[in-house]
Parts: sequence; structure tokens; C-alpha cells
Amino acid sequence: MDGEHVRTSGDAFLLEARSLRKRFGGVQALRHVDFRVGRGEVVGLLGDNGAGKSTLIKILNGVYPPDAGEILWEGRPIHLRSPRDAQALGISVVYQDLAVVDLMNIHRNMFLGREDEVSVRLGPFRILRPALAKARAERVLREIGIQVRDTDEPVMNLSGGERQSIAIARAVHFSAKLLIMDEPTSQLSLKETATVLRDIEEARERGVSVVFITHNVRHVYPIADRFTVLSHGESIGGFLRGQVSEDEIADLIVRGREAAILGDEGA
Repeated sequence: MDGEHVRTSGDAFLLEARSLRKRFGGVQALRHVDFRVGRGEVVGLLGDNGAGKSTLIKILNGVYPPDAGEILWEGRPIHLRSPRDAQALGISVVYQDLAVVDLMNIHRNMFLGREDEVSVRLGPFRILRPALAKARAERVLREIGIQVRDTDEPVMNLSGGERQSIAIARAVHFSAKLLIMDEPTSQLSLKETATVLRDIEEARERGVSVVFITHNVRHVYPIADRFTVLSHGESIGGFLRGQVSEDEIADLIVRGREAAILGDEGA
């Protein structure tokens, strides 16, 4: 049932990882991983804790270099030396901690690290223009379809779902081609999860590809176009949604977990 060779568009994949391997001392974090993301599609990256999901994403974001294998971006081999390299290509990662500052308000967080867009230079200094930041944040959120009470509100007052929405809006605004989300619904209520899934669908409609990392297939299955399952540092299945049911993916994750346990016991 491997469907990874099937492309969801007529063009080359936006991103391809081929035969990636990564070792940390005596631990083989990635053994042989193939991973693909089409243009304007949502890919569910699934697996239990320790499956290799975080290591894979850090390689794709330039945090770690792979020991072996290659990464292609828009059909061309690339070598990522840092997250800045990935960001320059249009790869944006939203980790579980969201990289937001609780004491800052929403519009300051929207332009965190990108203050040049809403500041003016006075001699050797740059002075933030709060009114401009607020107006642009409100416009961006409105255009993307994300509702907040007031962009002057501190992020610490927001719910988990609202924080995820701000992170998605920030990535879309700064022209991300690929948005990678690490367990975006793991600590959210059902209502908040529905909001985040809606925002991800909106990002896809705008042409942004999304990688949704999770161990909960029930959260990602309704919106994903493609699924890749990792276990014990290997890719053990890649499928288009029409080729596999939600229960079949869940069973594959369980079988991968059992195989990993048996492997550890036999070591």
C-alpha cells in the first residue's frame, strides 16, 4: 500500500528527503528515512515518542546535518547549515513551545525577529512603530481569517489554540512555503483543535504546504493529503489518504511500536 511514489500535483515535490541517517553517539536516531511533501498539501508525520520525528524535522530545519542521505528543495539538492538557511528558502517551524513571548502583546509577537518591517531607522537605532505593527497585525489576521479580541492583548492571556493561530498567521505572512507544526493539537481542547485544523486548511488554500507532526492519527487524518509513519528511526509507510483508513494508520503505528519493543528486548 505504499503510495509515496504518487504525486499530488504535476510538478516536482516541494521537499524530498532521501535515505536520511543520523546518529548521536551510540543511538541511531534515523536509520533510513524517506519523506516527501507536495506543493500545497498537508502531510501527517506520525509515530510514537522516539520514532525519529523530531530528529527528522530538525534536519529539515537546518538544526542538525544528516550523516547520510540528501534533501531536495523544489527538485534541487540543498545543504542546510542553520535554521536561517531553511528560513531563507521558506521553511518555517512551529515547535510546541511556539517561540512566543508571553509578556508581549499579539502584534509584537507577530513581528518578533522581523521588527524591520514595522520600525523606522533613526541614526544607528531602529525604533519600533507600535501603531504600524498593530495595524499590520490586524490586517494580516483578518486576511487569513483568524480572529482575536485585541492585538494589544498579551499572549499570556490567549488559549493554546489562539497561540497556535498566531504562530500560523506569522508563518503565512512571512511567505513560508512549508510550515512544519510540531504536535500542534497535543494540549488543546476539541474546540481549540478544530480552530487550529481550520487555520491549517486555510494555509493550504493559500498554497502553503504543511507538515503536521503528531502521534494522534485522529487529529490529522481529516485534513491530511499524505501520511508518513516513522518507527524506530525508519519510515515504515507512506500513503495518500485515499489509500488507507484512519484505523489502518493507527494499527501501523502500534505495529511499529511493538517491533521497536521487540528490537530493544533482543538487543
